[in-house]
Amino acid sequence: MIRRFGEPVKAGQSYRRRPGIYAILLRGDDILLTHQAEPHAEFQLPGGGIDAGEHPIPALHREVMEETGWRITGVQRIGAFRRFCYMPDYGFWAEKLCSVYLARPTLRLGPPTEPGHSAHWMPAREAVQVLGNAGDRAMLASVLARR
Repeated sequence: MIRRFGEPVKAGQSYRRRPGIYAILLRGDDILLTHQAEPHAEFQLPGGGIDAGEHPIPALHREVMEETGWRITGVQRIGAFRRFCYMPDYGFWAEKLCSVYLARPTLRLGPPTEPGHSAHWMPAREAVQVLGNAGDRAMLASVLARR
């Protein structure tokens, strides 16, 4: 069973399943996050939806590059969670199935190419408090507890 975070399922609401992939990008005691300016400003683990026909690992590399401008290596799966939410960018309610991977940022190629995103380094222990959703916070906290 995959742990659920966030708001409860709304009775009678139809949800579209949306698989996604996200990265915890540590360098020493710091983590690389993306900040999404809209629809509401928040820090997030870099990542996003897996496109139809796309393999999860190439999707992770693509999403990290789009949202941070960094290349990554050493990708290893650490867990998954799900959450139910409205996705204003797409105009539908989703059951987000979020697979989370640990990876190392290795090379900055430039700024993020995803509109409204910016890359930020911060202490990982601080990030546990500022990440925008409870699933991201729990996954990061579990990684830090094992270090």
